[in-house]
Amino acid sequence: MQRFPSFPITALALSAFVLAACADKQEAADTATAAATAAAADTAAVAARSLYDRLGGKEAITVVIDDFVANVAADKRINARFAGTDIPRLKQMLVDQVCQATGGPCTYTGKSMRDAHAGMKITDAEFNALVEDLTQSLDKHNVGQQEKTELLTALGGMKGDIVGV
Repeated sequence: MQRFPSFPITALALSAFVLAACADKQEAADTATAAATAAAADTAAVAARSLYDRLGGKEAITVVIDDFVANVAADKRINARFAGTDIPRLKQMLVDQVCQATGGPCTYTGKSMRDAHAGMKITDAEFNALVEDLTQSLDKHNVGQQEKTELLTALGGMKGDIVGV
């Protein structure tokens, strides 16, 4: 019986091991690439959905606005500003405004923010109190950080038409 030198067998075994390791690395790389692609697709799908949809639509917006108006009513820093307000109408206007601002199907039919707040001389502190009350409602109803930031940014853009006019 002929014996093969140990070097070729060792080299053959080493080659097989390296090929197997390379195959495992390629499979791991393929799996990681597939996972990254799926994650990117999920992120793109979320981004493609409107903020309105990500908030949960008009029903969820209405729940948050109802809670927000209750917070404002309890907030001694600003509740006097709303003493003579038609609260049901205010709620409806806020729902429509948030719905429209977030890409929903609603149409806000109220006054412009500048016209609605003309002569009221609302201060930065009052505006900030209102934002705090809204943030409290968003947190209470577990609105995601990204959605909360987007909503507050959209509404924050109105500050110049509300404060000091």
